[in-house]
Amino acid sequence: MSTTSNALYETLKQGLKDIDARGLRRRRKTTDSACSAHMTVDGRAIIGFASNDYLGLAAHEGIRAAMAEGASKYGAGSGGSHLLGGHSRAHAQLEDDLAAFSGGFVDNPRALYFSTGYMANLAVLTALAGRGTLVFSDSLNHASLIDGVRLSRAQTQIYPHADMAALDAMLDASRDENATKLIVTDTVFSMDGDTAPLARLVELAEKYGAWLVVDDAHGFGVLGPQGRGALADAALRSPHLVYVGTLGKAAGVSGAFVCADKTVVEWLIQRARPYIFTTASPPAVAHAVSASVRIIASDEGDARRAHLASLIETTRAMLRRTRWMPVDSHTAVQPLVIGANDETLAIAAALDEHGLWVPAIRPPTVPAGTSRLRISLSAAHSEDDLAKLDHALNTL
Repeated sequence: MSTTSNALYETLKQGLKDIDARGLRRRRKTTDSACSAHMTVDGRAIIGFASNDYLGLAAHEGIRAAMAEGASKYGAGSGGSHLLGGHSRAHAQLEDDLAAFSGGFVDNPRALYFSTGYMANLAVLTALAGRGTLVFSDSLNHASLIDGVRLSRAQTQIYPHADMAALDAMLDASRDENATKLIVTDTVFSMDGDTAPLARLVELAEKYGAWLVVDDAHGFGVLGPQGRGALADAALRSPHLVYVGTLGKAAGVSGAFVCADKTVVEWLIQRARPYIFTTASPPAVAHAVSASVRIIASDEGDARRAHLASLIETTRAMLRRTRWMPVDSHTAVQPLVIGANDETLAIAAALDEHGLWVPAIRPPTVPAGTSRLRISLSAAHSEDDLAKLDHALNTL
């Protein structure tokens, strides 16, 4: 290796040492079984509180069968981008299903399927925003929204988390009749589990003539009647809304979608680079997601949501009995703020010794001094699983 190459590698090695010194090294675990509440991880049986499989559908037999059926019918891969031969009947059917399921907030809904939620957010923001656009983004938005805003090169203002008075003032001070405006927010914030004030956000979007882009990654399938999402839960309708839903969390499969008025979706097909320039997901995946949507909307889906709601209330009461600081969340994301990185890692390691996988979340994902355990609940969990977590937390 040349002297120049050595210098390049030394820079990286020193950076890794710095990450270690601050207790910020991320390490992967390897699962040896299907995603569920009870898993085999790195060769050990554990109870997992790490996944976003909120309805416990990732290992559902009906969805597994649909995946196999889709592979048998359509093959292993799509073979190209959606605009160059990769758009299958399975993709088209899924988009119709998603528009019918989640599109009640506009008169002429249409859905567009993406390989990941990250790609969907990048696509929406870079296609709707650009130089001269004004973007107003919640301070606790997901990294994919933040990156999408940055890539759009729009003029951006960050409003304090869920502070509608501050957002109103920012919008009022930015009255430019010729500028396109976007308000961007998560619905359920992934590290705190709290929800955005969606009704007020819609009011402000309509008042100031702005698009309202909502990322319902942690609400789709869980919130609202039949799990139709956060907008349905709040009974909201507006032509200003652009909805992003994720299909690798409560839906238990993979991918994401954008749902909006048909004109918006047609614009994305023409201008969204993350859609145009990537190979389409395997049709078998889309076929499996359609099966998942049917389950989410069924009586079985209702039963799973009811069980999850019960687990959430049990967990809220359990966390209040610990010596740490729970976040007031009514969703399946139940954070327990520890504070210091080292202590958070130590507690996560101690829980691992009890056969419990509860991930430690540290900066830069959360602000410095607020490192936490992020307990993710699933309808696949039982009350007995929570009792084991309760016992472990209160004996540390």
